[in-house]
Amino acid sequence: MDLTSHHLKKLEPLVPLASYVLRITEWKDYPVPVLVIKERRAYQMHNKASGQENRPAMMELPVKRILVEIGSIYGEPLRRCLPVLKQIVSTVRDQQDIPLELQHYMNKNGLRLRLNLPLDEEAGAKLGLLARLQVRVKEMDRIELMARRIARFSREEAEYWLYRTTTYGSDANRWALSGLRIILGGQPGDPAVGRMLSRMRES
Repeated sequence: MDLTSHHLKKLEPLVPLASYVLRITEWKDYPVPVLVIKERRAYQMHNKASGQENRPAMMELPVKRILVEIGSIYGEPLRRCLPVLKQIVSTVRDQQDIPLELQHYMNKNGLRLRLNLPLDEEAGAKLGLLARLQVRVKEMDRIELMARRIARFSREEAEYWLYRTTTYGSDANRWALSGLRIILGGQPGDPAVGRMLSRMRES
């Protein structure tokens, strides 16, 4: 597959409408590549910002949808979880229910490109949740275990937990992330992590 041509013809037109976007990029002083997950959120514009200072109070203000970064994955966590990321993005389809074939970008050749991939709600929420959970976790077995368990979430479960870890304020978000890391990935140094990971790889 010619990935550049495929992206230009089939994927690029979908990016402005996608609920989530996966950006393959590079950052200074970070291992290459960096995967950045962004969510398209709706914000109601203020009267002054919209040039409607005299708009009646009962009239609905215009809504602007912008991409907000919710997390990133790079380095060893990316390498360890790449098979799971490939599995997650392989389910994304367009409005005609045709697969977008995003899994072809989750390999050495695809990750050399610098582009944006459209994601649906399920894949976007799962990748966003993993990106947030793996931060500051040093044990790769725990990160892979979290990734494999997140991949088995339903769309509703992934969206709920991402919402729970992004919208309740910094302290509550931090507590939710801390608790979910233990629920999905166990405690640091727990030998059960390796046993559970082995079972999930085999199943």
